[in-house]
Amino acid sequence: MKITHFLQTTQIYEIQAVSKPSNYEQLKQTHVPFYGSPRNHPYDDDKIILIADPYSCNTIYYEFKNCDIAFIEEKPHIVNLDGDDIATVIVWVLKNTIAIRSAPFLVGDTGI
Repeated sequence: MKITHFLQTTQIYEIQAVSKPSNYEQLKQTHVPFYGSPRNHPYDDDKIILIADPYSCNTIYYEFKNCDIAFIEEKPHIVNLDGDDIATVIVWVLKNTIAIRSAPFLVGDTGI
């Protein structure tokens, strides 16, 4: 089998964890983890966007305020069949805060 695609460099995102939590059990009681690929918010520097499954055709994304995030864990990059890779993280968000969950869809006839 001939190798046709090689790993390539990826963009660096300006999201950094402030400090590592000392107690995961306490973190689980006050925060909720969300997994995905982080993006800078297009017009609000106080928010981030987290794409839940970036290579899926049925993905959703989350929008969180930076002040509601306690910790960000870096996870391994995921790679598609074309050799493109995307960074993934787990974002720990404070419980009972307001965030946005959005899902794109194709507008069509609903049959009503």
